[in-house]
Amino acid sequence: MLVARAGRRHPTDDRSHAIKIIDTSVDRAVVIDRFASRGARSVPIGHGSGECHVYALHFEPGGEIGPHEAGFDQLFVVAEGEGWGAGPDGVREALSTGDTMVFRRGEVHSKGSETGMRAIMIQISALEGEATGPA
Repeated sequence: MLVARAGRRHPTDDRSHAIKIIDTSVDRAVVIDRFASRGARSVPIGHGSGECHVYALHFEPGGEIGPHEAGFDQLFVVAEGEGWGAGPDGVREALSTGDTMVFRRGEVHSKGSETGMRAIMIQISALEGEATGPA
């Protein structure tokens, strides 16, 4: 089991423990400086075999990651706050806590927030099937 909890520090990376707490707070985040981004930071949460990457993203008020082509299929899950996501047409779709937006590999997209937002971004080489939510 792995628990990711903001603001908590785990004293050791000893693999003999059953759980590990990952600090995803903004003070651990690094500035995103690609894609004409501003006011956006990320904390790597995990990488594994096969192409899969997980990040905690922090958007300051007015922050955004500018338009770019997705290198992976991507799930963008809003953990706190409100923001937006846009596809190739640039039309911003409103997002709030609990919303998930899907971007497909190769799709030009952008995301950001006027008021501040925290999100989890899951990148995977190929998301199987259609991500449509509960059946």
